Amino acid sequence: MARPFDAVLLIAFGGPQGRDDVRPFLANVLRGRRVAPERVEEVAHHYELFEGISPLTELTARQGVLLLEALRDRGHELPVYVGMRNWHPFLEDTLTTMGRHGVRRAIGLIAAAHRSYSSCTQYRENVEDARAALRAAGLDDVEIVYVGDWHSHPGFVDANADHVREALTRLPDAVRDRARIIFTAHSIPVSMASRFPYGRQLEETAQAVAERVGAKDWVLVYQSRSGRPEDPWLGPDVCDYLRQASADGLPAAVLSPIGFICDHIEVLYDLDTEAAGVCRDLGLPMTRASAVNDHSRFIDAMAETVIQTIERYGGARPLPVVSGPGSMKRS
Repeated sequence: MARPFDAVLLIAFGGPQGRDDVRPFLANVLRGRRVAPERVEEVAHHYELFEGISPLTELTARQGVLLLEALRDRGHELPVYVGMRNWHPFLEDTLTTMGRHGVRRAIGLIAAAHRSYSSCTQYRENVEDARAALRAAGLDDVEIVYVGDWHSHPGFVDANADHVREALTRLPDAVRDRARIIFTAHSIPVSMASRFPYGRQLEETAQAVAERVGAKDWVLVYQSRSGRPEDPWLGPDVCDYLRQASADGLPAAVLSPIGFICDHIEVLYDLDTEAAGVCRDLGLPMTRASAVNDHSRFIDAMAETVIQTIERYGGARPLPVVSGPGSMKRS
């Protein structure tokens, strides 16, 4: 019986790999959006604080290698390709390579655990645009079938919980047992959140991680807000929350970026630089848990989610994705 898939496509945001990359990269991120030049320069400065190098590219490549090995260990010999939305390796280039390698059907795994337009649907649209470009150029098309939701997968929960426990050990003994776990995620417009399960899925992940750690004192907040100031976005903002919580007597905090798969610039700047600075000014003891990165249990979650997709289709050819209402329901 023929296997239903030829490969796995790991789809991620992308990140610059040097100072010269920063502004072209941001132009890709912001394409189609009107953003004030001073805001672009502000974000460019965030990247330049880290020499213009986002860890996301290296971490995603590492996740891809480990995913390949985990699938092989479970009896599935599938190559894993990495394609990025905003920087090299671009999705169109990766799909071109896949087609040349004889891949006709692949499992798509978007590197975002919680579903919204910007974290999921937009990436699917980018994949469809890349496929259309391949067809227009007379190149072999690659059909992509996406995995189901995995925001509450035990492996994803375990990886976050391990990192929270480690962060707790770095707090002073006197406040460790009274620390609040502050889960963070990228904010999105309220209008977008009303159409997707993003907020609910984040709450479910946070609840599961807190239970795994044995923490009863926790909260979900948001970071990395962008867009027009007059437009409502999900909140509270992490820095605003830290100021208010400190004023209310919070003794210590652990920041856990459960809405992110890698420790990339938005984590390094918004939490390790900006939020950490707020905590220093307040005299609030704070540590930051790592994102799941290449934690072995997260790799297990990725592999098991891919295998669930393989088993869902068995030896059958998956049905093509049909455009229309509900056609991008799963991530």
